[in-house]
Amino acid sequence: MGTPAELISPRSPRVAAAKRLARRNFRTKERRFIAEGPQAVREAVRHRVGGEPTLVELFTTVEAAERYAAIVAAARDAGARIHLAGDDVLAELSQTITPQGLVGVCRFLDLPFDEILAARPRLVAVLAHVRDPGNAGTVLRCADAAGADAVVLTDASVDLYNPKSVRASVGSHFHLPVAVGVPVERAVAGLQAAGVRILAADGAGDDDLDAELDAGTMGGPSAWVFGNEAWGLPEETRALADAVVRVPIHGRAESLNLATAAAVCLYASARAQRASGGCRSVTSS
Repeated sequence: MGTPAELISPRSPRVAAAKRLARRNFRTKERRFIAEGPQAVREAVRHRVGGEPTLVELFTTVEAAERYAAIVAAARDAGARIHLAGDDVLAELSQTITPQGLVGVCRFLDLPFDEILAARPRLVAVLAHVRDPGNAGTVLRCADAAGADAVVLTDASVDLYNPKSVRASVGSHFHLPVAVGVPVERAVAGLQAAGVRILAADGAGDDDLDAELDAGTMGGPSAWVFGNEAWGLPEETRALADAVVRVPIHGRAESLNLATAAAVCLYASARAQRASGGCRSVTSS
């Protein structure tokens, strides 16, 4: 297997440096973040930032190195520094109750917003005022699953590299372009200039998602703007959108949580964009 025979000490400077990445100020200073678990590490191994491998270091227990030998070998081949570590080290580096034995240190992977615009995206998720890292990661995962071309986090949203966000995305951080720290006004204006229709998701929206689908208006490039988990989108942000759209509630539930609403909206756009002539109801004439 070729893994180092000697366990790295919990007092090693490498362990201390990786542990500091749990704090945002150190992540920002070092432009590094932590990815936990086999799925995230596997995707990090495959990813590149500016032609350079995204995964810089990998901490693994003996058991995990044997169980995930292919991942560890791929990480080594990609140039990552491999550290064989005890359970105590993984417990210090991990943010989960039951660590899975693999913790990677990765380079930041966000792109300039202008690069995303230059790629002429057709489906974008814009996270405006999203403050819960778990929700941010889950929406990123939904966008990835729906085939979105990019995700944009505004300057009022949570840190993309928060460990909870990285875990919630289950590897999707490494699958699609992401821009961070973009003022919502700039995000909307830039996307509109690129020919993208802006749809603000809001439970009190004037437009109904079903009606939009039936009318066949969602087949073109679109960006969904999602707001804060508790209080949604402020009026000034809704005013920037081309349409404010609500997901219809057909049952007795008061509302949908952010990630569920994001999945419904993104998949609706994805379906419409893949359908010839838009996505019309089978009952419409």
